[in-house]
Amino acid sequence: MYTLRGRLTILSTLLVGLFVLFSWVHPPPDPSDSMTVPAHSMYIFPDIHGPSEVTSVPLAQPTSWSRYRTGARSGLAVLLTDPSSGWLGLAHGLKTIGIPFVITENYAEALTHRVVLVYPDISGRTLSPDALQALAAFPHGGGTLIGVQVLGGGLQDVFGFQEAIPSQQRFEVRFREDAAVTSTFVDTKERILRLGDRAKNPEAFGSYGYTNSADALAVYEDGSAAVTHQPHGKGAAYAIGVDLGFLLSTGYSNRGEELTSSYDNRFDPSLDVWLRLLKAIYREGEPEAVTLSTVPFGKSLSVILTHDVDFTHSMANAVTYAQYEKSQQIGATYFVQTKYIRDFNDDIFFDDKGVAHLKKLVELGMDIGSHTVAHSKVFSQFPMGTGSEQYPSYAPFVKEQKVSYNGTILGELRVSKFLLEHFSAHTVTSFRPGELSNPVALPQALHAAGYRYSSSTTANNSLTHLPYQLNYDRLHASEMDVFEIPVTIEDEELPKLGDRVPQAIELAQRIGRYGGCVVVLIHPNILDHKLEFEKRFVDGVKSFAWFGSLSQFGQWWAARNEVSLDVAELGNRHVLTVRVPTSMKGLTLEVPADWKLDATTAPASVVQSGRTITFQEAHGTITVHFSSM
Repeated sequence: MYTLRGRLTILSTLLVGLFVLFSWVHPPPDPSDSMTVPAHSMYIFPDIHGPSEVTSVPLAQPTSWSRYRTGARSGLAVLLTDPSSGWLGLAHGLKTIGIPFVITENYAEALTHRVVLVYPDISGRTLSPDALQALAAFPHGGGTLIGVQVLGGGLQDVFGFQEAIPSQQRFEVRFREDAAVTSTFVDTKERILRLGDRAKNPEAFGSYGYTNSADALAVYEDGSAAVTHQPHGKGAAYAIGVDLGFLLSTGYSNRGEELTSSYDNRFDPSLDVWLRLLKAIYREGEPEAVTLSTVPFGKSLSVILTHDVDFTHSMANAVTYAQYEKSQQIGATYFVQTKYIRDFNDDIFFDDKGVAHLKKLVELGMDIGSHTVAHSKVFSQFPMGTGSEQYPSYAPFVKEQKVSYNGTILGELRVSKFLLEHFSAHTVTSFRPGELSNPVALPQALHAAGYRYSSSTTANNSLTHLPYQLNYDRLHASEMDVFEIPVTIEDEELPKLGDRVPQAIELAQRIGRYGGCVVVLIHPNILDHKLEFEKRFVDGVKSFAWFGSLSQFGQWWAARNEVSLDVAELGNRHVLTVRVPTSMKGLTLEVPADWKLDATTAPASVVQSGRTITFQEAHGTITVHFSSM
């Protein structure tokens, strides 16, 4: 006799079979399939055609580790033991958190630094006997050695464990609260990190557990150590059981769904915790450590107010939001859909009236970004396109929620940018897709189409509340000159946005404890509680936050990404050389606690507050002198 559960299983199987059969007979349309859009369903601006130039997407060019081979002796040295590893994710993470570093395959060169990180593993397979012997002696001589995936080579005693055991059944890492390098992990979400979700996948992110560690800084649920600490006089050795490069790449490629418990509107600093751990270890081991802050002008938090203008009434409402933001001297970003086609989603609103509102936004000092032409839920499935798509012949059509025709990735990028720039006289460098539908090829398409800043993911799916650099095809081998600044707070979750002000301010405070970034997404389809939320949120965080548009922050971040630091020690004096290739305002550095700025020789634009140094303006090579207090 069949049980109820058995009957339901059989019924489910039959339904799945019928669905598969139906899908085979009636497959879903390919987004590249074409259909003719009736003329009365399009708004045609007279004599407007473009863009005229053809967009060519470059082929992938793998980034060489040698790009990062030069740097100061006071920086972190990354000893690369396998160039086919996820080292680029690690490099981008170090850049994000502001640790100066160099990458080398030469162990002798690495050991001229005071802090050395060996990646992706330490073993007799990847390192010579001489290299292993030199690494073993390094902490005894006062150096700090960080080993990622210490698998062999006889260095177990150096790192203070007995055996490294691999597993994909460890779903959680728990950090201690009482160690010096983990003392800033005061939040539960900072102390307990996920490596997987059993409900989504029976296998977690792979890890090594270190057994019999006397001083474990972090442990898995099976009791083995995720991070070990072994002191050696003035030196120390740390072993990390997680491949940090691939973990960072997982978040940076928007593939962190199984490592987070929420999509947005929550605190999930997983990658930030690992990077802050490296930063704390680096500072502990390098007395001349100078790092780059993550927020302009020495503030605690970066806040970017953004609006997705993708509804008929949103164009007019957007002006009201912009008027408030101007009154507060805040630059916000308006991601405008150039909707000149009537379809399933909505009526036409990018017309003469819509253009008038667009121009008003620019008059009010707002930043304009692209929100595509079609706002298709299946944008992630669009083909790349030819790169010659033009208005008005480019006619993407959304027939149903998950059915679109005529659309291409380059068409959405090119045509929307062309129209927005033509009518606003504003250079469009920022992009956000409708529904955050994110093609794997988006990074290189953005680069080819002239965009530099993207806000196409959520912070939780990226596992970080900091910006990061994108890679070709959202993989781990080829970096693109495009930066992702992910969404933190959005307005479509319940309870309604106006009822979530205290939670949003608390979230901002948690992120601001380590210099994170909060991108707020508000659809201006209504005013009411959403506008009230924005006003109350701004009031609640303005005492510790820097405000700017996505392009303003993106320009600052891209300039910061090029900054290099060098430190020379002259007795009890320290000479800091800062090289700033691209002019920027508000560059902020963190210096050792006992450094005092020599005001007699410092440029007038340099200000010290505690261990924070802020350059009101910076460009070129700047030399700053400090004395030890």
